[in-house]
Amino acid sequence: MLARILRASLPAFLAYTTCFLSAQEQPSTPPNVLPQGTVVMIQLTDRLDTHSVRAGDRFHARLAEPVSTADGLILVEGRKIKGHISAVEPGLHTRLLLSFDQIETAHGWVPLIATVTGVPGEHGLQPTGDEGEIGRKGLSKEQIAEAVVVGAGEGAAQGAHHGGKRGAASGAGNGAANGAFSAYESGHDLILDKGTALEIRLDRNLQLR
Repeated sequence: MLARILRASLPAFLAYTTCFLSAQEQPSTPPNVLPQGTVVMIQLTDRLDTHSVRAGDRFHARLAEPVSTADGLILVEGRKIKGHISAVEPGLHTRLLLSFDQIETAHGWVPLIATVTGVPGEHGLQPTGDEGEIGRKGLSKEQIAEAVVVGAGEGAAQGAHHGGKRGAASGAGNGAANGAFSAYESGHDLILDKGTALEIRLDRNLQLR
């Protein structure tokens, strides 16, 4: 009799256990919170130029569009954001790592921990790596080769005008070098103008109240 009762109760017990474990694995979001993983659009209110900024420099931004919590609390557009530059990596493919510190809410400043995931509207820029560094898309080998060929042709034409065949050969060499240098320089600088939009992902829950 006892075995029959246990067999009859087992499916219900297993179903209850499954529901309980699922609830444990998927905790509900606390009230007045933007959960980790939320994507937010912001705009820079400072100009960031890798020629002049250094690690540790502060920058400011603003919320570009409103976001709301699951229970309806709204963080309105225009709220101010504070951050700092964590790293500037010079070279052929310059990198700029931005870190966020605080965001303004209706009840004061709260910590903001987030990662850049996109640079909408800036086709030459993209986040690189797991930390969200912003980098310029480098020139392809074909683009660099084209710059060298164009530079060589322009240099040869100028050299021929001043020194015949010998001048053309010399000018072609100098022009190729100048073309390669120009290609290098085109991938070297990274400037984020005031008003640049950045897409960021929250890496921690953001408590609004």
